Amino acid sequence: MNKINYDNLMEEIMGERGCESSVYMSVGNGATVPPLKILLHSCCAPCSSACIERLCDRCDVTVYYYNPNIGEEAEYLKRKEEQIRLIGRYNAEKKGRYEIKILDADYDPESFTSMAKGLEDCPERGARCHKCYELRLRRTALAALDAGGFDYFATTLTLSPLKDSAAINAIGLRLEEETGMKYLPTDFKKRNGYLRSIELSAEYDLYRQNYCGCIYSKRDQ
Repeated sequence: MNKINYDNLMEEIMGERGCESSVYMSVGNGATVPPLKILLHSCCAPCSSACIERLCDRCDVTVYYYNPNIGEEAEYLKRKEEQIRLIGRYNAEKKGRYEIKILDADYDPESFTSMAKGLEDCPERGARCHKCYELRLRRTALAALDAGGFDYFATTLTLSPLKDSAAINAIGLRLEEETGMKYLPTDFKKRNGYLRSIELSAEYDLYRQNYCGCIYSKRDQ
């Protein structure tokens, strides 16, 4: 079975909308189509760095920080502060054509704890992780619908070589069918995306953690 190239699929979608070199795509008679508005779920500042960089000159990006999997509140707040700091730096440097915005979510560890019951001993990238992907992506889709005005929702989770991008995209596309909110397929680790995130993390002195954030990942580390 041929694997789906989600990176190419994203480029096709963006190309159809004219998200390549111009602020607005002309559709004739002087009419224009505004840039794609994307609600981008972010797991952390380091992973988001390369994803935002790739999108912010082509799309109107709002970062959605929703990560109930992070087990310790101090860790959650530290990662959130780094996310806010990175976006502030990007905007100050006019990194992209459009100002990057952030939509913050409340810390919600109970949702993850409830979801993970019975799955505590699953291996990394197993059933617990897949349900965690779905928890965060579903909330992102619903947040995009509640806020209104977004064309797509997406996630930075596909940047990590340690995460199952095919599973993440399958979940996103299923949630599109369930919620009616369009999902932008991605594979951000392509085109040296993960390497670029390491470079950007060093450039902006970002806090890089060595586990996803959940107590089970930390235990296994």
